[in-house]
Amino acid sequence: MDLRELRRARFAVSVTFALHGAVTGGFASRIPWIQDHVGAGPGQLGLALLAPAVGSILAMPTAGRLTHRFGGRAVTRVSIGLWCLILVLPPLAPNLPLLCASLMLYGAVAGIGDVAMNAQGVVVEQRLGRSIMSGLHGMWSVGTLAGGAVGTLAASAGLDARLHLGATAVVLFLVALAVGPLLLDVRAGEDEPAPPHFVLPPRGVLLIGLVGFCSVFGEAAAQDWCAVYLRQVAGSSQAVGAAAYTAFACMMAAGRLCGDAVVRRLGPVATVRGGAALAALGGLLVVVSRTPVPATAGFMLIGVGIAVVIPLVFAAAGNAGPSPSEGVAGAATVSYASGFVAPSAIGGIATLAGLPASFVLVTVLLLAVLLGAGTLAPSAAAARQETRPTPHRK
Repeated sequence: MDLRELRRARFAVSVTFALHGAVTGGFASRIPWIQDHVGAGPGQLGLALLAPAVGSILAMPTAGRLTHRFGGRAVTRVSIGLWCLILVLPPLAPNLPLLCASLMLYGAVAGIGDVAMNAQGVVVEQRLGRSIMSGLHGMWSVGTLAGGAVGTLAASAGLDARLHLGATAVVLFLVALAVGPLLLDVRAGEDEPAPPHFVLPPRGVLLIGLVGFCSVFGEAAAQDWCAVYLRQVAGSSQAVGAAAYTAFACMMAAGRLCGDAVVRRLGPVATVRGGAALAALGGLLVVVSRTPVPATAGFMLIGVGIAVVIPLVFAAAGNAGPSPSEGVAGAATVSYASGFVAPSAIGGIATLAGLPASFVLVTVLLLAVLLGAGTLAPSAAAARQETRPTPHRK
């Protein structure tokens, strides 16, 4: 495979990550409109927003078998194309049950697309011989910010979410069609056995996934509770709370976009340890802060500190599993399971002891990322794989 083809593949997978993020950001920006449209209360909305996590967790383990049967490029193209188009369904739901059903399907397609594009990223990284996964996840963050910004403008203009998300879906789908053929056509060998329908991660991938679980827990806690914390604990206005969340998201995006250079210099283990130490310091600052400025600084440190963890978790799992797609599927399933645990854990502790106590748990889990960083060290087998050329299979 020549360098030009690899560069095209890297460009295509970067755009794919941005598309996935843009769908996420676009949907998130119109949740209030969708809530009003179906007449859901806070508790009902919370139940509906669990549906994507359920769909994703159920679908992710099947991604390895789909990739084995149809090839990495086909699965990535189809899943990302469907992910763009499925953006039209949630605002069309006329009631809560249909909203939950559409969001479960939304989550299932998102999960398969997530695994497929990360597996593509791992293969491109292997063939280039240098770290690119952090930058790819940085493109996802950029896509999220862009999708959210367009949605904010649409909401401010009073645009019907059905029109806004429908138009967004068409535009993103056309971009996905254009870049899909540039992805790598990664296929299993003829003598390679098909993985089971539901992949149970091996021990090494499970340990890597647990590091991801702790990181995603911290990310979800900061993302969901940052603005609330600023208002209820630090006494800020709603505008300052929203600005604090934006600062957190921007620091995470910046950390991911710059992360590959740090990984190339320090290696994945040292990079994750340093980032986790910063994130834990940020968590401690959040716990003790009672005014907006230090609390915002704490959330910013959490954002930049955990930015590279999930990209490196997927890179390590892709190298440690039987195949990149199986390794990523196993680690993603474990990591994203925190989506079930984090909301209830943070809310339950906050109800009993206050939000600062909830972020004590977040800080402890960020310290666990620091202690578990050694699981992300490249294995001897992965190192040998990176040093030999990989044949291109048609």
